[in-house]
Amino acid sequence: MQPAKKETTLLIVDDEKHTREGLRMSLEDEFDVYVAANRSEAREVLRSESVEVMVTDLRLGGEDGMELIEEALKSSKPPICIMMTAYGSVDTAVEAMKRGAYHFVTKPLNLDELEITIKRALRSRHLETENKALKKQVEKQYSTASILGKSAQMVEVLEAVEQVAPTRATVLIEGESGTGKELVAHAIHNLSGRPKSKLVIVHCAALSEQLLESELFGHERGAFTGATDKRIGRFEQADGGTLFLDEVGEIDPGTQVKLLRALGERTIERVGGNTPIAVDVRVIAATNRNLEELVAEGKFREDLFYRLHVVRIMMPPLRARKDDVVLLAQVFLKEFAEENSKKVDAISDEAMQCLQNHDWPGNVRELRTAIEHGVVMSNGSKITPRHLPMGVREGARRERGRSGGDGGFSEAGPGDLNLQEVEGALMRRALELTDSNRTEAAKLLGISRRTLQRKLKELKEGEETGGD
Repeated sequence: MQPAKKETTLLIVDDEKHTREGLRMSLEDEFDVYVAANRSEAREVLRSESVEVMVTDLRLGGEDGMELIEEALKSSKPPICIMMTAYGSVDTAVEAMKRGAYHFVTKPLNLDELEITIKRALRSRHLETENKALKKQVEKQYSTASILGKSAQMVEVLEAVEQVAPTRATVLIEGESGTGKELVAHAIHNLSGRPKSKLVIVHCAALSEQLLESELFGHERGAFTGATDKRIGRFEQADGGTLFLDEVGEIDPGTQVKLLRALGERTIERVGGNTPIAVDVRVIAATNRNLEELVAEGKFREDLFYRLHVVRIMMPPLRARKDDVVLLAQVFLKEFAEENSKKVDAISDEAMQCLQNHDWPGNVRELRTAIEHGVVMSNGSKITPRHLPMGVREGARRERGRSGGDGGFSEAGPGDLNLQEVEGALMRRALELTDSNRTEAAKLLGISRRTLQRKLKELKEGEETGGD
């Protein structure tokens, strides 16, 4: 049985055989030790083995150990480099550090000191690696944590965010109101390499033509009535960072021209000014309108459209990703229970069925509001259907009736009761529970098999004739 390989691989480079072999014997109990007599042999070991620490002499015959350190540090997995020499001096130590050496030791070597130095270097490297991994994990978590979803559509969105974020590409985010377009913009900015710079947001639909132009590009004093002072616009405020243009489809034609120039030339001019101002801004735009239709109608510039949608991310409506409703509901439940200091920690099966059957025209924003409503209205530890907004209950009830559930009669009012629909829902449910075994389904319903067949036939005929 071969002895277990040591965790750390160490390379000793020294042109004196007795020195390198002595170090090998002294250190091989702690490390997996390789030796080399010159730069050529050292290169071979560095190419073939994953070396974590390299200890090299300053003088390698006629070769320079510092040049070996520089070469090793340029590799894809650079080792920790420690310089050893009999020519110890402050100048030599400083030069070794400048070349990237972790530490500097002098000959004759103190083996205990060398071993402590190696272990300290390894601890430092491991801490650095762990910190980088942790930082990356935290950045990723906090950059995309607010974009919740495990459906295929949302996985595709998250992958697109991570792919485009480090680039300078302009991004166009499309989707209905309430789907989370602004959250995606925040995530792209946070992962962009510019997270410490500003993310400046402009809600284009909320501003008039003159105000929007001034808001984006700023204005000089006296540019128009009321311009008593110079104003720095959002492009300048976002210099070095990201500018998010929400509802970009609402921008008027005149401002579209200026926006196109800003994107193409990376310069702006303040209203009332004629001096070009260079800006380094990454632009992300969002819209709930179909820009291609607006282009066809002559309401949006085609050249600006193509400038904006270098990368296009489509946010799916919540009704198209029903698998995410449960996940989102649970997250919102925890959030609003804590916010309102309530011990509501569950959603009943019936209430969850209502949530999953609702069409969510207001998308994630509507679901969030519905859960907050449920938490506030609940007097116990669980949200039930009666705690949900009426619109969610009614929409879900109608959907259950169409899809063959319980018909919604547990929540139905006097005008909603229909005996044939209720019977149909019960029969379908009985067949589901018995894997379409009509004899067993009839037993569950307390009727004969012949009666069940007759009623099913009548139900089918009624559906084919539209109930007439």
